[in-house]
Amino acid sequence: MDLKFNLMFPMRAVKHYPQWIGNSSLGQVAKFVEDAGFDGFSMSEHPYPDKKWLANGGHHAFDPFVALSMAAEATTRIRLITYVMVAAYRSPYLGAKSAASLDLLSGGRLTLGMAAGYLETEFNALGADFARRGKLLDEAIAAMRATWVGEDHDGPEFGCSNHLSLPLPAQPGGPPIWIGGNSKAARRRVVESADGWMPMAQSAQMAEITRTPPLEDIDTLCEMISAQNKKRAEAGKSSIDVSFVPFEKNLQQSGDSTAFCDALAPRLSAYADAGVTWITIEPSSRSLGEFERDIAMMSERLISR
Repeated sequence: MDLKFNLMFPMRAVKHYPQWIGNSSLGQVAKFVEDAGFDGFSMSEHPYPDKKWLANGGHHAFDPFVALSMAAEATTRIRLITYVMVAAYRSPYLGAKSAASLDLLSGGRLTLGMAAGYLETEFNALGADFARRGKLLDEAIAAMRATWVGEDHDGPEFGCSNHLSLPLPAQPGGPPIWIGGNSKAARRRVVESADGWMPMAQSAQMAEITRTPPLEDIDTLCEMISAQNKKRAEAGKSSIDVSFVPFEKNLQQSGDSTAFCDALAPRLSAYADAGVTWITIEPSSRSLGEFERDIAMMSERLISR
């Protein structure tokens, strides 16, 4: 299977967006990415992070549904991906409405990346339940899937009857759901209730912050993907899509896109052999001009290789 490429909008650009974008627009950026051959365009989610986290490497983010709607209007082919929507930050019925609206208005191009989340201070600021976030995510998925087919959801947290949310999504049954995270619970969700997985490359030090297992090499990644697909096969389900931010990301974060492409290009086949189906790339471009140069380079050296 050929690898697909997802472009994560540069998170560092959000903080200084008016200066970064200049006289252009987010729609024009998405169109440029689509024309460069990327298969996906994605947005992260952090509605109200704390200042200490921001000062230690955290980042701001657009509302993913608003931003991806702007991208949808300017494009025709590229997938629109939440990377990731934190389920507990909103009612699953509001989440289902946003997702169905974007999916229908984009012609069925939404992929809904979801996760339990890890930033406790943000949960507290939003009045969200951090301690029960995993349980709420499990039932949120069930409630959203029921909503997308016009059915009631019967559950202890979000059970509701005699309600209906129209219009339904363009994709029958709703957009595919990808689950983010390395935890045992995240991997269980991938097998039981999702269509894809977004494991996260991280050191042991970072794993202490996110409270999920470390992932530091392709061999480990391959073992994890194989285990997931084996469990799905045993359950009579198809293999999963796997989107992964490559281990070479540190070169890109340093601002050296040439070194990033040099390092990643010869390893793309190894990622594919490991079971990765999507490579997610987040440029560290400090301006729109740098971004366009970075994307052109990646298009030539990675996508059109």
